[in-house]
Amino acid sequence: MKTLSEKIARFGLVLSLSVASATLVAGPVSAAEEAAHETPHYPLVHPTQEPWSFAGVFGKFDTAQLQRGYQVYKEVCSACHSMNLMSFRNLGQPGGPHFSEAQVKALAATFQVQDGPNDAGDMFERPARPSDRFPSPFPNPEAAAASNNGKAPPDLSLMGKARAVERGFPWFVLDIFTQYQEGGPDYIHGLLTGYREPPEGVTVGPGLHYNVGFGSGSAIAMAPPLSDGQVTYADGTPETVDQYSRDVAAFLMWTAEPHLDARKRIGFQVIIFLIVFAGLLYFAKKKIWAKVAH
Repeated sequence: MKTLSEKIARFGLVLSLSVASATLVAGPVSAAEEAAHETPHYPLVHPTQEPWSFAGVFGKFDTAQLQRGYQVYKEVCSACHSMNLMSFRNLGQPGGPHFSEAQVKALAATFQVQDGPNDAGDMFERPARPSDRFPSPFPNPEAAAASNNGKAPPDLSLMGKARAVERGFPWFVLDIFTQYQEGGPDYIHGLLTGYREPPEGVTVGPGLHYNVGFGSGSAIAMAPPLSDGQVTYADGTPETVDQYSRDVAAFLMWTAEPHLDARKRIGFQVIIFLIVFAGLLYFAKKKIWAKVAH
């Protein structure tokens, strides 16, 4: 009976002979041929860490930026993307865009929502109210897909937390200490600013657009949604693609985690309480057991 080492040696010999035979038949593989058959890795450009106001332990949302981000969503993104988990009244809550009650009512009224049935049993449309959720631009997913190259645009309610790129070792370990949680908005910003002309030798299919920031391939079905001067800001902020993408990325981070400011504040207060409580326990223990022999 053959030993395990003999079996391994025989298997290695057979494998090397097979490789040699294949090389003799097919000929040596050139470096160019190897490069041509390599599996491309995406995203083509890794998202950079942007200086978000809400980054870090003490970070919080910039109200003005969130209001601009909502404007970009309303004037550009809402034509294709839904935001089904958000209600108009959320736009007035503290820690978010914090529009006034009158502003929320006016912003909601610019949307039409379906309601009913009425006394005749028919459905009808009316201006939205603050209690209504953001309506979808399409009646159903099938209609959305039919209008967008066969693929329904994703809902944006949680996009700020749903989209991110793995950072790999050792960065994900360092993220525990730096509290890096902005991978979603970093990715969204990189995607919206990542449209390029395809490089020489790269073929993009019909209806697709080359994007170096897309995490699932080199081309994306969504056409470039932003262009310089497309949205007019009333506060004088630069009207560029880079600024638009930053503002809407911050807004989508807020829609995904609208209580981020409160969470960070409460977390810091809890840490302070635990430190003080631990100190009190220590001195109480010293006081109680000081005269007891150990």
